[in-house]
Amino acid sequence: MNELELVARLRKMSGRPRGGVVRGIGDDCAVFRPRAGEDLLLKTDQLIEGVHFPASMKPEAVGERALARALSDIAAAGGEPRCCLVALAVPRKQSQQWILSYFRGLLRLAQRTGTVLAGGDLACDAKVHCSVMVVGAVRRGKAMTRAGAKPGDQLYISGRLGKPWDQKIEPRLALGRKLSGRATACIDLSDGLSLDLHRLCKESRVAAQVDHLPMVPGASLDRALHGGEDYELLFTLPPRAKQPAGTILIGTIVGGSAGAVWFEGKKLAPSGYDHFA
Repeated sequence: MNELELVARLRKMSGRPRGGVVRGIGDDCAVFRPRAGEDLLLKTDQLIEGVHFPASMKPEAVGERALARALSDIAAAGGEPRCCLVALAVPRKQSQQWILSYFRGLLRLAQRTGTVLAGGDLACDAKVHCSVMVVGAVRRGKAMTRAGAKPGDQLYISGRLGKPWDQKIEPRLALGRKLSGRATACIDLSDGLSLDLHRLCKESRVAAQVDHLPMVPGASLDRALHGGEDYELLFTLPPRAKQPAGTILIGTIVGGSAGAVWFEGKKLAPSGYDHFA
């Protein structure tokens, strides 16, 4: 297949435009029509061979992971995904079957979450490099952010920490929508609790005290605190708010130096994953 034939195949795989996408694959630009009374959420995320995944990872898993990472951020805002754009570069030696398998994995998750593949770009490079942009939506004025946590708020996570880095990602979209309008602040845990909690506290101009750290079986404390790739939601609720089912209370927001995090009586350095560190 040449590029035109490959795009036509992907257009067929993705199905007819829907969910606000007026024009999708096949035009210079996708056309998306938002609904009245909502704010749009825009998120882009990269997945690079040798940085975010090994060359041995199956293409279906790479495609699913590429979309899941971006959807996790839509969940952290309390939003509903609507459509995505995918830019994919692969080595010339990579078979077209690899590309089709990548999109099969991505589209399985897209269909499960109501995310329409609206377009993108294909190119060649020395190694696999993909970038996914997701458009989401949330009720106007109800998007959750990292700012807003207040001293006395309770600190929760949506699941245990310390997962293997290549474990399948399940974006917490349903929980995110339930938290919209209730949580005072929220972030997804992609770079490690120590760094992401620091970021939330920095934006909210507060500090945090972590009293309890639930870990998956076999995880080390270092992995749970700093390892990243957990893709759970970390969020705050007012003191008397009802705890969502399945979530875990881990601590409290306190006054103090903006961004400071305390764990087991000691100040915790924000030493999660940082591309530029």
